[in-house]
Amino acid sequence: MKIVIHIPSQTLTLFDDGGTLLQRYPVSTGANGVGEESDSFCTPRGRHVIRAKIGAGQAPNTVFVRRRPTGEIYTPQLGAQYPGRDWILTRILWLCGTEPGYNRGGNCDTMRRYIYIHGTPDGTELGKPGSRGCIRMRNADLLNLFDRVATGTEVQIIA
Repeated sequence: MKIVIHIPSQTLTLFDDGGTLLQRYPVSTGANGVGEESDSFCTPRGRHVIRAKIGAGQAPNTVFVRRRPTGEIYTPQLGAQYPGRDWILTRILWLCGTEPGYNRGGNCDTMRRYIYIHGTPDGTELGKPGSRGCIRMRNADLLNLFDRVATGTEVQIIA
């Protein structure tokens, strides 16, 4: 399997090992655009791998903080209660850069920047940049993707 995230079209495409397109999903990447520097809230480019899969067995819309379930299940009422919160829901695919000096190590390390592919509230607009650097997906799409990929799966982010 291989994942390609295409920033201009705001899509995530899943390919099998032979390069056959299996699925394409709408996403939302960084509102600040692309970039590799820590604290930029930009989506990092280049080659990555899925370093960890987090949340298997949790209910859809489970709320995560620091990669741990909080015990909350997202609802619009909870969203209204905490309007500025960056919601990380359902599952997390934690990315690790593979290009030293570009997206791995030092001030540009994707994993140390906590860049994930993660779920978002159903009302979140996808198809345009809006995240804090992560790749947001519909929860149902993320559940589908999560079950199809393994740790070590290659992820290419193209601007």
